[in-house]
Amino acid sequence: MQALVRVTAGNVPMLKEIVVRPVEGAEEARFAQLMQEHHYLGALPKIGETLWYVATWGEQWLALLSFSAAAWKCTARDAWIGWAQRHQFDRLKLITNNSRFLILPDWHRPNLASRTLSLCLGRIGADWVQRFGHRLLLGETFVDPQRFRGTLYQASNWTYVGDSRGFRRTREGYSDTALAPKKLFVRALKPDAREGLRPPCSTPPTA
Repeated sequence: MQALVRVTAGNVPMLKEIVVRPVEGAEEARFAQLMQEHHYLGALPKIGETLWYVATWGEQWLALLSFSAAAWKCTARDAWIGWAQRHQFDRLKLITNNSRFLILPDWHRPNLASRTLSLCLGRIGADWVQRFGHRLLLGETFVDPQRFRGTLYQASNWTYVGDSRGFRRTREGYSDTALAPKKLFVRALKPDAREGLRPPCSTPPTA
C-alpha cells in the first residue's frame, strides 16, 4: 500500500487536478481500512446499492466518500418531500445517503472538501444508472451538530430540512438506541427531484 505524502509547500494539490472516481474492487480493502482508522463512525460494509468514491491527486488518495441506501424513515425528509407513507417505499431507491465523507490526514486544504463533493455529485447520477439501472433524484446526509456545523453542505447548496430522531447507521444496521439528533441536509440531483419523488409509482423510472 502506498503511503500518503505529507503536505508541504511543494506538494499542495491544485483543485483543478483533483479527480473523483469510483473505488475499484481491488481497492475496497484499503478504502475500508482508511475509513475505519480515520472516520469517527468507522467503516460501513457495502450492503445493497452502495458506491464508494476516492478523490485523487496523481497517485495520492485525498478523500473518501460513501453513498448508500437512504434512511428507511426520516420524518423531516418525508415532510419536506410531501410523502404519504404508502408512497414512500416505491420511491425510496431514488434517494442516496452520503453516509461517509472523509478528508484523509495531511490533506485538509482550503476548498478541497467542497471541490471533492462537487465532482462527486457531478458524476454520481450516471454512475448510479450504470451500476444499478435507475436514476437518482435526491441526496441526503446527516450531520452531527456536536462535531460539525454542516458548513460544507450549506456552501454546496444542500438544504437543511430538520433534525433526525437520533438513530444512526452502524455496521450491523441501525442503532436501537436514540442518540443526539442529527441535522438533515438534502440536495436535489435533478431539477424535478421533489416532484418526481411525490407520485406513487410501483416501478421507478430507469432513465
